[in-house]
Amino acid sequence: MEFLPDPFRTVLAFVVVLGVLVFVHELGHYAAARWRGIFVERFSVGFGRSVAAWTDRRGTEWRIGWLPLGGYVKLYGQEGPGDVTDAADVPPADDPRGPRYHDKPVGDRAIVVAAGPVANFVLAAVLFGALFAAVGRPVGTTTVASVVAGGAAETAGLRPGDRILALDDGPVTRFEQVQAHVQPRAGQPVRIRLLRDGAELDVVATPAARPGTAEGATPVGVLGVGGGVPTYERTDPLSAIWGGVTYTADVTAQTLAGIWGMITGQRGTEEVGGPLRIAQLSGQVASAGLGSLVNFMAVLSVNLALINLFPIPVLDGGHLVFYAIEAIRGRPLPPRAVEYGFRAGLAVLATLFVFATWNDLSSFGLFRWVGGLLG
Repeated sequence: MEFLPDPFRTVLAFVVVLGVLVFVHELGHYAAARWRGIFVERFSVGFGRSVAAWTDRRGTEWRIGWLPLGGYVKLYGQEGPGDVTDAADVPPADDPRGPRYHDKPVGDRAIVVAAGPVANFVLAAVLFGALFAAVGRPVGTTTVASVVAGGAAETAGLRPGDRILALDDGPVTRFEQVQAHVQPRAGQPVRIRLLRDGAELDVVATPAARPGTAEGATPVGVLGVGGGVPTYERTDPLSAIWGGVTYTADVTAQTLAGIWGMITGQRGTEEVGGPLRIAQLSGQVASAGLGSLVNFMAVLSVNLALINLFPIPVLDGGHLVFYAIEAIRGRPLPPRAVEYGFRAGLAVLATLFVFATWNDLSSFGLFRWVGGLLG
């Protein structure tokens, strides 16, 4: 996509990235529904008026909506069981479409719901594995690429090109380990063992304290160094496959740690982005080459899976919570409780969308530009 002008490249990359992720997610629901004997009425990628639509031999309508911001799979009888009040709406015993979705056991319904996020995890593992087989697996290093002027690292004598071997006698091999060790030690001396020009030496640095974003949050330690570009290690196909699985697990753990950091105030919520940020990043990584775009797609697939597993009604995670309660109670929740839950879920999602869009516009400098005009 490097040959395309920037606006077209950004739009095309965004449509491709989001389209693939949504298609795979919904394909997980579709495949699980077929496996559990549930008829699929419609498979849609995108919302709004359909750009293209066709019906397969099983009677499932496949369609592409003009707004590429999501998708859905409509299962037979997916409306709430309380919605069916007319006896004429009850399917006959010999209905070729089979039993309604809500007539299936709760275990089958949970499998169908969970299959979407699982498909995104599988996609991430496949993409990472393909990258490792074609390009090589990134091997993190602790080589210092940059030193912040006046920071704790410069005061201690660190220089670009130094390789950090150990922190407080604990060996480190990845830059993430350096961050994990330094962040909870604001204002505390940290002994650093370096490798410089083939010789080892020890220095002591006291990480600066960066205030937490939430009131009363613990300050975060900052060393003031930037990590270097990772090296790539070629692997055989089997190792690449396993590497894709383990790397997906690592990205999942790092993402959850980042979310927890935002909740506890150790990280800023300005990192939360929405569709505009995804579109911007899609164009940027597409300009860096196919490998960068595939890597971005894999990371985004993990994020999409985790977001859908949040226990928020309307999302897959919220459905799973309802099904878990149903399994424990032995009967579904009352329709009114489900309705209130979905209303609350929609309110939460709307709030998150507005907040993410505000962050996106702020990062683009829109408000500074408007403020300059008004000023």
